[in-house]
Amino acid sequence: MKKKLLSLAITCTLALSLAACGPTAPAASGSAVGSSAASASGETYHVGIIQLVQHPALDAATQGFQDALTEALGDAVHFDVQNAAGDSATCSTMATQMVSSGVDLILANATPALQAAAAATSEIPILGTAVTEYGVALSIKDFGGTVGGNISGTSDLAPLDQQAAMFAELLPDAKNIGILYCSGEANSVYQADVVKTALEAAGATVSIYTFADSNDVAAVTTTACNENDALYIPTDNTAASCTEAINNVAQPAGVPIIAGEEGICKGCGIATLSIDYYELGRTTGEMAAKILTGEADIATMPIEYYANPVKEYDADRTDALGITIPSDYTAIAA
Repeated sequence: MKKKLLSLAITCTLALSLAACGPTAPAASGSAVGSSAASASGETYHVGIIQLVQHPALDAATQGFQDALTEALGDAVHFDVQNAAGDSATCSTMATQMVSSGVDLILANATPALQAAAAATSEIPILGTAVTEYGVALSIKDFGGTVGGNISGTSDLAPLDQQAAMFAELLPDAKNIGILYCSGEANSVYQADVVKTALEAAGATVSIYTFADSNDVAAVTTTACNENDALYIPTDNTAASCTEAINNVAQPAGVPIIAGEEGICKGCGIATLSIDYYELGRTTGEMAAKILTGEADIATMPIEYYANPVKEYDADRTDALGITIPSDYTAIAA
């Protein structure tokens, strides 16, 4: 995994070939300790980052990853950050090009990015982040927590039963609940199935509403709002990038939304039980440092989960709807 300084020609070629696929985020600067260690050892590491789409949760995970890895390795680590603008096919192109350039490790931010990287290489270490369920994402039957081979990472799965319980806690009169998500995101399907079961067990009538992409979000949201007392949106990347369109329908209709994560909640929801995506990214970066330096074998590293999800609410929307918030909820910063 350790390599001497990659040639300038290879780096430039990769940068030019990917420029059309999406914006490149700036790499984090190195810490003094890391830089000193880098200059002493002479080792350098080239890390490719494939982020599915730009929205606050995934942006925070990428930043946390870069910050943690730079703190550990300083100037020895070089990032090639690419954003696929929500296109799974672009993720595949980016993964193939990164493998061809000989990166030392790939961070796959979100499920389609992980699937693309896994298809592109079985040798280069791949760490996922903001991936909800690795067994679903990688079609692993009876997933036990460790992928094996060249893949590991972190999960953004919050306790779904506790998210479902928020409806009874905050919206006890909501009898008809719609679940809204992108049909192309496997992890959203998984979350929707779990929450639907929990809500129905609590006595609610639950309907599923799916959109294929951002083009039909507003129309599907309109139907869902017309037919339900409240909505649930899981940690869905397409929904996260379309919260303004969703809010423009749900807010005038007076339909409250419980969200799977803070970014969606801030954009269109009233409450969430959410993880900290920046800290999730940092955990992934710490894993990467151990892999790159040979301290850990990725094949034996279990998927790591965020331990302390927090109940949060959007004060403006809850006030407007007259919803009383319990004291154990924290207001999302404006």
